[in-house]
Amino acid sequence: MPQERTEVQVRPGTEADLEALTELYNHFIRETAITFDTTPFTPEQRRPWLHSHPEDGPYRLLVARDVRNVEGSADGEILGYATSSPFRPKPAYSTSVEVSVYLTPEAAGRGIGTLLYKTLFEALADEDLHRAYAGIAQPNEASARLHERFGFRHIGTYREVGRKFGRYWDVAWYEKDLGAT
Repeated sequence: MPQERTEVQVRPGTEADLEALTELYNHFIRETAITFDTTPFTPEQRRPWLHSHPEDGPYRLLVARDVRNVEGSADGEILGYATSSPFRPKPAYSTSVEVSVYLTPEAAGRGIGTLLYKTLFEALADEDLHRAYAGIAQPNEASARLHERFGFRHIGTYREVGRKFGRYWDVAWYEKDLGAT
């Protein structure tokens, strides 16, 4: 029987990932209040988002893939992704980013969010960035713990700021010092 080895690879997102990334995000649109988007996207509609995250610079997209090698064959199922995106569009906000992590339900609790954020913050270390922000729809204790593990602190909560699935949802905001001056 062939020996199977499982490992997680984190790398920049590419055009080849677009369909899987769209499918992953659409799961959260359809099933959760984690995102306040309410209508699923097609890959073509999601393409501008993908292209707004180049391989370098302050706005990144990193994907985690489950790489299984069985006698030299490789399978690369997407397990999740992390992004850094513009915090707000006005120029004075250019040293701030909003970050997020999305994982497949099967990947939750396996340390993949931690691996994605570790890789993301290492990639951003040499960028001219001062702060990172994360908005976490409530309740989401796992996301709060992940952010706190990376030095984020809770700075406030927008009460009933979004309406989805016939109810209002709070969003807790977290901030991290990225050390740029």
